[in-house]
Amino acid sequence: MSFRSIIQDMRGEFGSISRKGFDLRFGRSRSQRTVQDSFVGEMDALRQSCWANMPPELLRDVLMRIEASESTWPPRKNVVACAGVCRNWREIMKEIVKTPEVCGKLTFPISLKQPGPRGTLCQCFIKRNRSSQTYHLFLNISQASNDDGKFLLAAQKCRRTTCTEYIISLNPEDVSKGSGTYIGKLRSNFLGTKFVIYDAQPPSGAKVTKCHSTTRLVGAKQVSPSIPAGNYPVAHISYELNVLGSRGPRRMQCAMDAIPASSVGPGGMAPTQTEFLPVNIDSFSTFPFFRSKSNRMDNFQSGPLSAQKDDLLILKNKAPGWHEQLQCWCLNFNGRVTVASVKNFQLVASMGDGAAQEHENVILQFGKVGKDVFTMDYQYPISAFQAFAICLSSFDTKIACE
Repeated sequence: MSFRSIIQDMRGEFGSISRKGFDLRFGRSRSQRTVQDSFVGEMDALRQSCWANMPPELLRDVLMRIEASESTWPPRKNVVACAGVCRNWREIMKEIVKTPEVCGKLTFPISLKQPGPRGTLCQCFIKRNRSSQTYHLFLNISQASNDDGKFLLAAQKCRRTTCTEYIISLNPEDVSKGSGTYIGKLRSNFLGTKFVIYDAQPPSGAKVTKCHSTTRLVGAKQVSPSIPAGNYPVAHISYELNVLGSRGPRRMQCAMDAIPASSVGPGGMAPTQTEFLPVNIDSFSTFPFFRSKSNRMDNFQSGPLSAQKDDLLILKNKAPGWHEQLQCWCLNFNGRVTVASVKNFQLVASMGDGAAQEHENVILQFGKVGKDVFTMDYQYPISAFQAFAICLSSFDTKIACE
């Protein structure tokens, strides 16, 4: 049997099972019992098929070949489909598929919370809908066009009395805090000069001190408790006030609360989340894990703890140069930005307090290419979620900065 015929056989046998399993979980029709009976019948057929008795070594080899052959989207969806067949296949695929840092690919939803590839920019683009105040992040499939792409994240702008919030979700059809696909938000102060990025789950390595759930035993197995859904600050963004009204691009700084400064150096490591933790939506609240109980100042004023500030990664916008012929401020975006805008920026790691001390490698760049289309390229050590939230801060109105 050739490798191509193996793939076709696998798709034929497991495709219908995956679809009926999805309908069984999310369907609301009156024929759920019929769907369930059909699903059980399909599972019985699966147990009698040739795949049920396949040696684990051969199964792993087949799945590794699938992962290696489907390296780009949309064919990459076959890798995700294999992971959705059953628990055994899912565990094997989780071992085979590497993080974006290693393979440079975005495969599972958790990849959006993991640091990007090292040494190369992951190219994405953002589409803005002015009427609905929504923003959609896509992965570039073709470098020649931003018209089509793989959907990654969605954000909804919500105006409050004293601030503006951008709710970020994995589902473009349900962008709300109560959704199971809610992963975080961006919140601004009244002037739109300071922002805080909140994660719905604690970053890797963070200690949650306000979780009242405890690990319990069910039968003879240990069951992990569900963490409380909340807002865990992972980054602080500040824009410099333009009091004198001088010409030039905006000046911004990002303090990444959960990423050490050493991560941009040789051999540096950034925290990597390996899976989405089960969330208890009923206990939604804010848990600032970088502060003690005696230090409950506002997030916008206090920022990260001063004791840890020196160890945090600080990103600053790269200083542009004045082009005499064009009579404008210019940055080299390597062809990824085509329209001049005050929103365009490149972020590099700051090496110290001096303005001239900064890394040359661009960690995040954002720029305009159309009326409502913007490119977003990022790399290690920040994730797609963090990069998207930083770029959303550039959309907000900043009268005091311009």
